[in-house]
Formats: sequence, structure tokens, C-alpha cells
Amino acid sequence: MIVLLLFLTAIFILLAGFPVAFSLAGAGLLFALIGTVTGTFDPVFLEAVPNRLFGIMSNDVLVAVPLFVFMGVMLEKAKIADNLLDSMASLFGSLRGGLGISVTLVGMLMAASTGIVGATVVTMGLLSLPTMLKRGYSPQLATGTICAAGTLGQIIPPSIVLVLLGDVMSSAYQQSQLDQGLFSPETVSVGDLFLGALIPGLLLVTAYIIYIIGVAFCKPDAAPAHHTEGTERPSILQLCSALLPPLILIGLVLGSILAGKATPTEAAAVGAVGAIVLALCKRTLKLQMLREVMRSTTTISSMVFMILIGAAIFSLVFRGFGGDDLVRDFLNQLPGGIVGAVILVMLVMFLLGFFLDFIEITFVVVPIVAPILLSMGLDPIWLGVMIALNLQTSFLTPPFGFALFYLRGVAPSAISTAQIYKGVMPFIAIQIAMLALLAAWPSLATWLPNALF
Repeated sequence: MIVLLLFLTAIFILLAGFPVAFSLAGAGLLFALIGTVTGTFDPVFLEAVPNRLFGIMSNDVLVAVPLFVFMGVMLEKAKIADNLLDSMASLFGSLRGGLGISVTLVGMLMAASTGIVGATVVTMGLLSLPTMLKRGYSPQLATGTICAAGTLGQIIPPSIVLVLLGDVMSSAYQQSQLDQGLFSPETVSVGDLFLGALIPGLLLVTAYIIYIIGVAFCKPDAAPAHHTEGTERPSILQLCSALLPPLILIGLVLGSILAGKATPTEAAAVGAVGAIVLALCKRTLKLQMLREVMRSTTTISSMVFMILIGAAIFSLVFRGFGGDDLVRDFLNQLPGGIVGAVILVMLVMFLLGFFLDFIEITFVVVPIVAPILLSMGLDPIWLGVMIALNLQTSFLTPPFGFALFYLRGVAPSAISTAQIYKGVMPFIAIQIAMLALLAAWPSLATWLPNALF
């Protein structure tokens, strides 16, 4: 019971609005003190905290986090999305649903460039929502498209979510093999997870576009064509200047990883430098903007690493009370075996996604359940991609989805919350269908990493 009480206390403190890192560490230390006094907790577990902190400091993979954050913030401040959206809208705007297709494609490129869900949703909401409404798009389709495109940062590599999840899954995979008596464990890398997420992510984008085209032809008033004058169509030079720079940057980052020429950390450094070069070429890089980018990067990175430290303390106390054994026994005794265990874990993560950000779930929940599920014989790449898709679906789902809150904050008052909720429903159905497809055919996630590596 004390393990369950520890977990519920941490969730309650988080919902009360206290900082995540200090809530996790504080709840863990409080229960460690109570357990030490009552003789139910061995304080020797806390002696591992310095080793955990040193492991975080010396983890090369985690260096990619501030670099990818810097890359994303720099591209956002450099107004790369503005040029992309203008060019794509001019190119496809004369087609039914063309603007919706443009928003989806730009959202995909922004997701691959920034990997930050909140930044993508807010940017796309500010840039494209007024234009879509002005051109006669239904509020439901416009808001649903923006929210769905904005959450692609969860699954389209190179994503910060996949970097953090890949590092946690690597540790969980090694731990599961050691628990099985395999003392020369295989490894799974962030690059493997990038490759595993590529095909499901592109299929998801394709499904979004097919849905938008379907709505445009079945309900022409919901996604009308925008008839422009011939002079408004972009030239080849304008299209190339808007599309090629971010595409080249994404190609350099992902291509260097896929070709085995660079680790994700080295590729993140290439992305950060490339973002600076793009800002210089666009002549938007100013000293004040550079200060803002550095400040935002420092704030976001500090938050991530403080949560990681708090989660490390929490997980040590959780294990000190035998929480991992309790979870393992519970999952093993579920009806349906491994299928029942996976369904329950996914359902719990989906519900937690209403209240917790992906960072808390990745650092708190995944280290507890992933070693157990992997010990049952699941593929770590498949499991990682399933978790990322599941959290992406959770962030879209009313009434608590984070993407909905982000868009609500920048949407005009004429757009009701009910319209936003109604707009995302078809995209949630697409997400669930994609999860079912990936569950039925795990090779969608595992084929590419196995083929290349």
C-alpha cells in the first residue's frame, strides 16, 4: 500500500501545481524518511543518488537535448515557418483543402525541425488559423488540423521526445536483459528509435492529408479552394528559398544518423549550427534574438534535467519499497498475458498524458514498466514508438489534451472550446487506427532499423 500511496502522493502534488522536479524528489524523500523511521525502507538506496547524478552528467546522449532545443527555438525565432506556410499556401491554396494540406506539411517540417510540440502548435495557430478562417474553412477542420499537425513533433524525428525516450528505453532494455541473466546485453540507441518512428510518422501525415482531401470533396464548404490571381503564385525561386533550407537541414541531421556518420548528439550539433546559418542567410539573426534563443534554451534544458534528477530520486525510493516487484507481479498476473499487460500500460500512460507532460511520463513511468514489458519478449523499438504514438494521441484528446490548451491560448475568442474539441475527434480516430495498425504489424517500426543497422 505504501508504494501506491507514494505514487498517488506524487500525482496529487503535481496536480496541485508545484514544480515537477521538486514534487517528484520531495515526495520520494518524504516517503524515504517515513520508511526509515518505520523500518520499511533501507536508506542505503539513497546512497545511489550521487551515482545517478554523475550518470546524467556524463551521458553523451542527453547532450543532444539542449542542442535540439536550441535548433528548434532558433528556427522559430528566425520566422522559418512564416516563409514555409506562405509558400505552401500559395502553391496548394487553389485546390480544395489545399490550405489544410499546406498546414499539415508545414507542421511536419516544423516538427522535424523543432521537435517541440507547444512551440509548433502555438506557431501554427498564430500563423495559419486566421488565414484558414478568412478563406472559409470550418473552425472545426481548421483547429483540428493545426492541433494534429502540431503534435507531430512527438513522433517525427529528430524529436526531443524520442531522444529522451530512446535513452530511457536503452537503460530499460539493458536492465531487462540483466534481470534475465544475460550479462552481455544488446543495446538499443536513439538512432534506432528515430528510424523506427519514421515510417509510422509518415503514414500518420499521409492519413491526415487523405482525411482533409476527403472532407474537401464531401463537404466543399468546409475546405474551399482559394482562387488567387496568377501573379500570386510563387515562383520556383521563391519555393526553393522557402523549402530547401529547412529540408536540407533536416536531411543533414537525419541523414548523418541514418548513414551512421554521426551519433544523435553530433547530428544535433549540426542542426544547431545549421539553424544559426539559416538565420544568418534570412538576415533575421540579431544580438537580441540570440539572447532570447539562449535564454529559452537554458530554461527548457534546465527544466528537463531537473525533472530527470527528481525522477531519479523518486524511482530509487519506489524501488526501495519494492515497487518494481509489485508492478511486475501485477502485470504478470493480468488476464491475457503480454497483450493484457501492454493494453493496461498504454491505457495508464494515455490517462496520465492528460495531466503530466511527456518528460514526467518518460522519466517516471517508463523506467518502471518498460523493463517488465521487455522481459516478456517485446521489441524495444516497437515499444518505444508505441509509447510515443500513445502520448501523442493523449495530448490531442479532450478535455485535457495539452495541444488543445496551447491552441485555445492563441485562438480568437470567436472560436469556442467545443469547436476545437469537435475538430480533433477525427484526428484522434486516425491516431487510434495508427496505434492498432502498429500493434498488428510491429514491422512498421522494426523493419527500417533492422534493415539499416
